[in-house]
Amino acid sequence: MPRLPHPTPEQLRRDPLPLRGRTALVTGASRRGGIGHAVARRLAAHGAGVYLHHHVPHDAAMPWGADDPEAVAASVREAQGDPDAPVLTGPGDLSDPAVPAELVDRAAEALGGRLDILVANHALSGSDGTLDTIDAAMLDAHWAVDARSVVLLVQAYARQRQRPRGGRVVMMTSGQDHGGGMPGEIAYALQKGALASITRSLSTTLAEHGITVNTVNPGPVDTDYLTGDAYDAVAARFPSGRWGMPDDPARLIAWLATDEAGWITGQVIDSEGGFRR
Repeated sequence: MPRLPHPTPEQLRRDPLPLRGRTALVTGASRRGGIGHAVARRLAAHGAGVYLHHHVPHDAAMPWGADDPEAVAASVREAQGDPDAPVLTGPGDLSDPAVPAELVDRAAEALGGRLDILVANHALSGSDGTLDTIDAAMLDAHWAVDARSVVLLVQAYARQRQRPRGGRVVMMTSGQDHGGGMPGEIAYALQKGALASITRSLSTTLAEHGITVNTVNPGPVDTDYLTGDAYDAVAARFPSGRWGMPDDPARLIAWLATDEAGWITGQVIDSEGGFRR
């Protein structure tokens, strides 16, 4: 095989809208304080049309409460690089095994008939415990949302791809393989660990279609779930003295969606600012 030529000067110049004309589904983009919202803003700023998935009942049951999905979408529209690219939002309970495929089909149709980028950011919060306190219901609930639904989303995404090359899948894990693990959240850690482990297999499966698959560990990110002394103790474990902000992993995820990251696949990538465990 002949060697590829060096990029031309024109190819080396960065396109300010590297995702113009492309479309993305971001799951778990239901709160303006969350990572999904930050990812959607970055993708929109790069020119992509974006479909924001939400499941308001989940957030309403959490201490941080629910946000208004339309307000989240409006915030993403403020960041649009291409005013003609759509920003849409819709619900979906991903614990239902039929919903991942329905969501992919709905997002693709709403965005003009195809889906180029899938960012599986959603997760189940709560309903977890230590090895001594977990039960089958907790394990099943986290399996359904944190792992099974992600694989079904990737399956549906791969089936609907109409372009022959250049798709992007980004999944999320939580650093449970580092340091002391997550002994207080066994069910969550188990399923997020499964995504890290399946990354290589999915990337190999989809490589012939030009689809890259990567998983991002964002580290501790300030999404409004911790305050007080506990918050300060975590901040002190970063060399910078601050938590990660939602836009920190969002910048990496948005880059992985561009052509510049076309040679990166099958990787679990840490984006956690040197966090010391």
